[in-house]
Amino acid sequence: MNWEQLKKDFKRYLLLERGLSDNSIVAYLNDVKKLQSFAELQQIEPKDFQTNDIQNFLKWINEFPISEYTQARILSGIKTFFGFLQIEHGLVNNPAELIETPRLSRKIPAVLSIQEIDELISAINLSTTEGTRNKAILEMLYGCGLRVSELCNLKISNLFLDVEFIKVEGKGNKERLIPIGQQAIKYLKIYLEEIRVHQTIKAGKEDFVFLNRRGSPLSRVMIFLIIKDLALKIGLEKEISPHTFRHSFASHLVEGGADLRAVQDMLGHESITTTEIYTHIDKEYLQSVITQYHPRS
Repeated sequence: MNWEQLKKDFKRYLLLERGLSDNSIVAYLNDVKKLQSFAELQQIEPKDFQTNDIQNFLKWINEFPISEYTQARILSGIKTFFGFLQIEHGLVNNPAELIETPRLSRKIPAVLSIQEIDELISAINLSTTEGTRNKAILEMLYGCGLRVSELCNLKISNLFLDVEFIKVEGKGNKERLIPIGQQAIKYLKIYLEEIRVHQTIKAGKEDFVFLNRRGSPLSRVMIFLIIKDLALKIGLEKEISPHTFRHSFASHLVEGGADLRAVQDMLGHESITTTEIYTHIDKEYLQSVITQYHPRS
């Protein structure tokens, strides 16, 4: 079994059989590259891995400065890889199958208050074309709870603004409909009708909503930098990213009494347990209210 060929076959399997996104495929392949590095050091062929070899691999990666969450994700990727070898290359046993993933404490994501979101959006310079676009971007991130990849890949053909819905392609190429509010519609229309319509657009990219000045779709990094610059502008000390707006969207819905199943559908979570994290944020918020305002606190 040749590592390079196996990685090509694994990539094809993840894309065609599992239907994973490009970002997920890159993460899985990086996991396999780490396993390959270890295997070459130990002179172990892919077909010869035993359970104790996987345990030694986990000890080996533990020497690097990576978090327990990253280690758990790597183990998951390695299990998937050996499962693929069983299906496609006749491997008899999955040496990683019986290794338990360590139980991780659930990390409560950082969220912004409504006031902080208002301050960030108000800091945008609307006298520039980029500012008008950025206003629409932030309204969409917060108003629809989009992942940054979903925002970057949003298509004009998937906007149904007359009925106040958009269609996005989420993880695993799964499509879902999300309601879009009047505020986001307002600034999205301004961007589309007053800014984007005058742009020269790169061939083949005509259907993408958000473009850079060269007429190509915006990258994830660019959106991250837009948000970082705004946080710096208002002196916000929290570490934030585009995903912070998604967390804030969900948290504010739950705080307002929204049904958890509805929030799950809008976020595109496969499991309700993933969405339940926002009930913990809500409890923290309620506790802070008691601490701040109750006379006996």
